[in-house]
Order: sequence, then structure tokens, then C-alpha cells
Amino acid sequence: MVKPFKPRRGFVFLNMAKSYDENPIKVPRFSEALGFYTTPQRSKQMSKIRSKNTKPELLFRKALWSEGFRYRVDYKKLMGRPDIVLKKYKTVIFIDGEFWHGHHWDVRKDNIKTNREFWIPKIERNMQRDREVNQALCELGYTVFRFWEKEVKKDLEGCLAKVVQHLNSINIAS
Repeated sequence: MVKPFKPRRGFVFLNMAKSYDENPIKVPRFSEALGFYTTPQRSKQMSKIRSKNTKPELLFRKALWSEGFRYRVDYKKLMGRPDIVLKKYKTVIFIDGEFWHGHHWDVRKDNIKTNREFWIPKIERNMQRDREVNQALCELGYTVFRFWEKEVKKDLEGCLAKVVQHLNSINIAS
């Protein structure tokens, strides 16, 4: 039996036991002692990277809203904090950045020139976490959609059509 866990803010999380096949990838700490250092310029660049409300995410949300679907944004009650959650339809949508989530990783891994000891395990752990989140959400009965930012930018209508078709099929069935 799953016991509810209540943090201070009043959210109710489900204590999901991890039953994943893979062992978590160990990511080394990003510190100067290990040879990792950041220049003020690099620090400034990294601070500009957004984790939510990215342009592709806003485009997708606006299109989904115009189709008449209502949703939650960055829903903290579910594992992985999905970008878009349609609770009524038990559907979650993630819009992933190509670098951070390892798009074409076999090719891109070789292109990383600096701090390889940090970035390769970091991105591989992100990819592993994505698989764990997908599995956990599916076990909770959610349908998971994952789109690359580039995919949303190039073919917003195609990505939206996949989601709308799924949502309409649920609507017809009920």
C-alpha cells in the first residue's frame, strides 16, 4: 500500500518505491577542486537558461488553450514536474531541450569538448531520470507525451495534433 507524504506546503505526494532496472548514474560535483571552474561569462550564460516558460512551451500551451483544453503548468504534485498536465485526461506533456535531455546523444556526446567528466554523466543521468519518470507516471495511469523543443518549433501543428487526437479519443470513450 502506498502511504501519502505531506510536505509543509500542503501538497500530497505519493511515496513511489523505485523499482527501476537501472542503477542511478553518479554525476560528479561541479567544483573547482575537481578541475571544474566557471568564468563570470560562463556563469552569466548559464543563468539565462530557463527551466520553465520556454518559447516552445509557451507556443504549445497557447495552441492547446486555443483548442479548448485547460491544463496545469509545472505541476509539482507529480514526479518529474511535467510542463503541462491535463488532470481530467490523465495526460502529461514534457517539452525537452535537446542538449539537456540528450537528443541524438550518440552523435552529440563526442562533440562535448570541455568538462566531459561532468557533462556526459550529467546528461546521461537526465536521460535515465526521464525514463524513470515516464515509467512512474505510466504506473499511475498517465499518458506521457515528450516532444523536443526543435520538434515543437518546426512542427507545432503536428505535435498538437498527436495530443489533441489522444485527448479527443479519451473524451469520446467516456
